[in-house]
Amino acid sequence: MKLKQRCLSSAALTAVASAVFVGSPAFAQEEREEIIVTGSLIRGTPEDAALPVDVITSEELGKQGSPSILELVKALPTSNGVLGDSNQFDSRSQGAEGIASVNLRGLGPARTLVLLNNRRMVSAGNGVPAVDINMIPPSAIARLEVLKDGAAATYGSDAIGGVVNFITKTNQDGFQASADYKYVKGSKGDYNLGLSFGKQTDNFNFLFAAAFQHRSELMTSDRDFALLDYVSNPEGGWTGGGNPASLLTLGAGGAPNSGVRADPDCAVLGGFVTALNRCATQYTGFDALTDTENRAQVFFDATGDITDSIKLRFNALYGYTEVPHYRTSPTYLLTQSPSPSVNGGLSPFVPGFAVPTTNPGYRALIAEFPTFAPAGTTAAVFPTLLFRPHLAGGNPGQTQNKLGSSNGYRESNSFRVSSDLSFALSDKLDLTISGTYHLYDRYIDGFDSFGDRVQLALRGFGGPNCTGTVAGANGCMWLNPFGNAVAANAVTGQANTGPIGPANTAELTNWFFVKSYSRAVTELLVADATISGGTGINLPGGEINFGVGAQYRKNKFKITYGANNNLAVNPCRDTPINGNMTCSPQNGALAFLGTNRDGDFSGDVKAVFAEIQAPVFDGFDLQLAARYEDYGGATGSTFDPKITARWEATDWFAVRGSYGTTFRGPPPQQLSPGSATSLQVIANSFRPVDVFGNPTLSPETATNYSFGAIVDVGGFKASLDYWNYDLSGQIVAEPLSGMVAEMFRGQGTVASVAAPNCSNPAFAGLRSRFTFNGICRDSNIARVRTQQINGAGLKTDGLDLIANYRGDVGTSGSFGIGGSLTYILNYDLEDQIVEGIIVQRGFDAVSKLNFQTTAYPLPEWKGQYYVEYSQGIATGRFTFNYIDGYTDNRSLTDPVTGALPVTGPFRAREDIVGAPRLTQGAKIKYFATADFSLQLQPMENTTINLTVLNITDRDPSFARLDYSYDPFTGNPLGRQFKIGINQKF
Repeated sequence: MKLKQRCLSSAALTAVASAVFVGSPAFAQEEREEIIVTGSLIRGTPEDAALPVDVITSEELGKQGSPSILELVKALPTSNGVLGDSNQFDSRSQGAEGIASVNLRGLGPARTLVLLNNRRMVSAGNGVPAVDINMIPPSAIARLEVLKDGAAATYGSDAIGGVVNFITKTNQDGFQASADYKYVKGSKGDYNLGLSFGKQTDNFNFLFAAAFQHRSELMTSDRDFALLDYVSNPEGGWTGGGNPASLLTLGAGGAPNSGVRADPDCAVLGGFVTALNRCATQYTGFDALTDTENRAQVFFDATGDITDSIKLRFNALYGYTEVPHYRTSPTYLLTQSPSPSVNGGLSPFVPGFAVPTTNPGYRALIAEFPTFAPAGTTAAVFPTLLFRPHLAGGNPGQTQNKLGSSNGYRESNSFRVSSDLSFALSDKLDLTISGTYHLYDRYIDGFDSFGDRVQLALRGFGGPNCTGTVAGANGCMWLNPFGNAVAANAVTGQANTGPIGPANTAELTNWFFVKSYSRAVTELLVADATISGGTGINLPGGEINFGVGAQYRKNKFKITYGANNNLAVNPCRDTPINGNMTCSPQNGALAFLGTNRDGDFSGDVKAVFAEIQAPVFDGFDLQLAARYEDYGGATGSTFDPKITARWEATDWFAVRGSYGTTFRGPPPQQLSPGSATSLQVIANSFRPVDVFGNPTLSPETATNYSFGAIVDVGGFKASLDYWNYDLSGQIVAEPLSGMVAEMFRGQGTVASVAAPNCSNPAFAGLRSRFTFNGICRDSNIARVRTQQINGAGLKTDGLDLIANYRGDVGTSGSFGIGGSLTYILNYDLEDQIVEGIIVQRGFDAVSKLNFQTTAYPLPEWKGQYYVEYSQGIATGRFTFNYIDGYTDNRSLTDPVTGALPVTGPFRAREDIVGAPRLTQGAKIKYFATADFSLQLQPMENTTINLTVLNITDRDPSFARLDYSYDPFTGNPLGRQFKIGINQKF
């Protein structure tokens, strides 16, 4: 049959590659001897099987200018919500700088199984478990296979959304070197180096590959769209808890004698004074849109015949990533009030950071603005949640860049070894015994304030050498918290036109702004054995083939924390001051970031599985598979069957379909009782949110089916597939946005009145999740406790469409045109309940940003299209990328009352009394770009690429987020120019 002879599959233009079919020369050059297709246990399975597998070869990537692995997966039409670009303000990507992920169907990166040569890779130890694909060397990759279907029956846990399988080269003979440089306006550019060497003999071959990638820093200040004024985007990195800050003054007895007011130097230093007389300052100017990244990988693979019937394959991979200076705010918001032991009795009624009138900064303030404080004022107070020690002027103790950004460090080390021992038991039967060990070591650090030390410094008792009892004497230092300490805005250059007061020193800042770190180590050990081959039983279409096997997996997770952010060392606010170890609750001494306990957890999984491929009759093939996995303990076990079929109706037309169940078991880090801390926006300011593990988690399960059609007529090839997933008990973190919305529903505008639900007995459990500074209102939230749960059900379905035409032009030219798109029909989430309260009512997440929900951003459709022409030594290709627009879910009406939102970014602006509801950013516009690549081959073994990305220099679509765009979806780089060379010798 024509289709089978040509091995037609659904392989097509994905990301930046056009359709590649098994029969094409580019593909055949790589894997002519043996094709192992993702999705089957049985060797030699042709790619025209019933499963929809997209294939992208290294040759096809070369025609697009060799995009990075991140650029490749971010452009995949089947993938949404990808880690990789700087996105420090979303809880799902915090701490993941330098890590890149795949997220098929937008179901979450933990629901995409990533393989290297058909073997598992371990997930990184960040908050959302995801395999770090940055650890794979591009110089070793022959092709990428993307299975767009659930595959638990074959591979076990995690393959709910599908499988991405990186296949390395096996037949290279000689050296190959590559280098490229990409110019990015505003940065020093990116460059990549690759080197590989392969050797083949009659019974032995090996490959050695090494690669290095450098990505340069691009600051937000280098892109106009990223730093917008307060009126244009109040959520664009603007905070009411900055510096200059907002404060009030106290009179006799410590009672307030004024309302909360903006620091008089707020506006002159680039802040915005609202109609409520509060100071808003911007922190994102100190951040990077892309962080400096240095990555290196080394890969070795060897295959040899031990005897005529025994073959051994061994490979090893080492990967390293460094983010040497992750940029963030000069200091963070202080969310914990100082303990009474350091307050000095200055502010008995107002929780916050008190400043005596003897503070030199306060004296300078009053000297410049004599009427700011009423007569008889005894102290000034920065209410908790409205103050941080440094912002507009930068951090004097952080000197790694001229802005005074706070700097963190991230480092990842990945080591993986895998071995297969294959036995030819007979002409029909093969036995394969394999083992894989993979370790991923992730270190991150940063800085945060000891709040009690800040309070001591405000009173004149700061610094590492303070030994006396007199403020500002005997080595004791003052902290000036006012705008007069700042000579100019470090980002905008706006100068303080008034008298400059006492400046703060690096020595004092480094005393209270201290380093915290964590080190997470994940380990995976897999051992399995598989027998596959022919049964000797023949059907009208051919022999029945089978595969059976067993697998053992051991997962380990260990996390350790530095002394400053370890509850075993610093459990209380005043522990660094007086050694106190008893307090309740124990939130640690850091004023903003998380403080946690060390943890060490592991789990074992045992599995058995089987597969049968039955050619029922000529042109009709049936595949049956099933897998049983046992996690033991409270997690339990799962059984997952799957059936797939393919019918070749004519020489040019075939149909296929599948039905099965899939699952994902909870990883050890989510079963642990410990917590990780994320930073999420609540009431227009970031607050710490502790996400605890849950030992009672069960595996999430899914039922999925698909059916489609394949056409091959002349040079035209196309496929259309419908897919459907029905998930139950999905493992998710409780949705913060819904918890806050339901807890504070009906809250009035009077700041001194608690929200109605605060005293409602039905909400007692939900209220216990919040820690407040003051009365029970959203603006007073200091911390929130959430946990991993088996959450609400999810149903999603959609269409994948691929079309591709190739033909000859004259005697030496060729022409190609094609496209690939994914259209999501539905993504329906059921009601989510926390502590007996519906906190997220069922909704369709398609075409929405899905901010702080259990879904990722989901444009309704996403596609790429290309036009290519080759003549002689040159191949030119235009690629057009399109991402549909989507709605910011925060702008929609209340699901209970039907009213427009009264809190959040789309409320009427508080800076203009009586202002209309904000509308900008309610609809995030579509994002469309065009790229062009010219590939030249002046000599047989030399290839040169010239590429322009985003030819029209389009900015990412505006979104009401910190960087004013959605980093999960958009691209902040603008027009880029790239040159590369590949040399074989």
